[in-house]
Amino acid sequence: MSRTVFLAVLIAGLFVIGSSSSVWAAQVDAKINPNSNASPFSYNYQKTIFIEYPNGGKIFDELHEKEWTVTGTADASNPGVQQLIASLNQKIQSDGSHAKISDLNVSYDFHLKGRNLNTSVDYKVILKGTLTDYVITKDQVRTLVDMGWRGVSTNDSIVIDGVEINLPISLLKDQEPAVYDILAGTDADSILSKGLINADYILEQPMTNWHFLFDPTGVTSDAATFGLDESISGFVVSRWTMGESSLREGRQVERVFEAPVSADQNYVVRSVQSSDQGNIAAIGFGALDVLDGLEIAGITPTPPEGYQTTSTGDFPVMIVYGMAGMAAIGGIAFFIFSNRTLKNQTTGQQGIDPSRLVSYQTSASSGGYQTNRGEAQLADTSDYTQTRSVYEDQKQSPPPAIPSNKEEAACGCAASAEIGSECDCEIHGSCLCDATCRCNASLCKEQAKSMS
Repeated sequence: MSRTVFLAVLIAGLFVIGSSSSVWAAQVDAKINPNSNASPFSYNYQKTIFIEYPNGGKIFDELHEKEWTVTGTADASNPGVQQLIASLNQKIQSDGSHAKISDLNVSYDFHLKGRNLNTSVDYKVILKGTLTDYVITKDQVRTLVDMGWRGVSTNDSIVIDGVEINLPISLLKDQEPAVYDILAGTDADSILSKGLINADYILEQPMTNWHFLFDPTGVTSDAATFGLDESISGFVVSRWTMGESSLREGRQVERVFEAPVSADQNYVVRSVQSSDQGNIAAIGFGALDVLDGLEIAGITPTPPEGYQTTSTGDFPVMIVYGMAGMAAIGGIAFFIFSNRTLKNQTTGQQGIDPSRLVSYQTSASSGGYQTNRGEAQLADTSDYTQTRSVYEDQKQSPPPAIPSNKEEAACGCAASAEIGSECDCEIHGSCLCDATCRCNASLCKEQAKSMS
């Protein structure tokens, strides 16, 4: 019975995991060209909201068998997209940046899936556009680039072709009015009213905490043979990435908001988002700085002479080599110490002193032969329990002793006499006896008679 329950729980868990899509919050991917007035960027916003009804109820009746999808695309000619561009630029300006979004394409995908215990609604909005006015100043040596535009967010209601793409509660109001009537005005209302288009955390994470790498392929003499874009010819490419747990960024965890709802039954509304991710590249070597509270990057075609870094950005390679050298020195010291310890050990006999051992015979004669096998044990039996053979418990019992009223056979056939095989002595044709020998073999009787 327990095995059946375990398998049922396991299968149910696999079903839930397999039916859930990846949940990401905001992802930015941008490539900044300091030698151009415009550069492309893209943002991906995702969120999943679960409506749980473990005890059934009206929401269960409405949703558990439903599944629908709402999708669409629009460009900058759409009034809703124009409203979105204005709202995003206003937020960028409030963050202190002078950059602007000049063009934007929007795609959205909302999917509801009902189940017996809960219903999930997956929200996904993708923005692809053009960023301008990010160059602060430029001279023959360096270009200062504005990096404070990263928080591309809005809390406004954005309606494109009659579909609300930013506020999840509005989608429920349009598509599931009966469910909306139950959840509106409850604690779940605050969760469902949080804007989907939100990248504030990407801006809040200082770029000095991001991973930094630069690719020098563009400045190599044979770069043209790699089919590289002409825009990076003669330049290195700097990359900053964020999104993994580290000492710099801290521990990245899912952002979960949950609210109970008491109506005809007890319901739970949960909003789940993974940690934000960022990938920003710049043509040239970028050195980060802050100007009047605004994060900027000073970009040059090539890195300073002799500059080498790891992925952490400010961790010199010489320190890495120094740490490796210290490890090698430690290993050498360990082997020297071990070698000296071995040489200082006492030489000669190790273990039990032979003077404390006594031998005894363990073999018996067979016919006219006898082996020289034997064993040794401690003469002092006080520690015998610690040193005895592990096979001692398996040793066979010795043969029964000859009754005390019978004289022991004093001849080489004594062992044969005990087991009644005196004929062995006659077969071998020799026997060492004395006058007291009582062996029944005729050879031994004659020998005993001749000595009497």
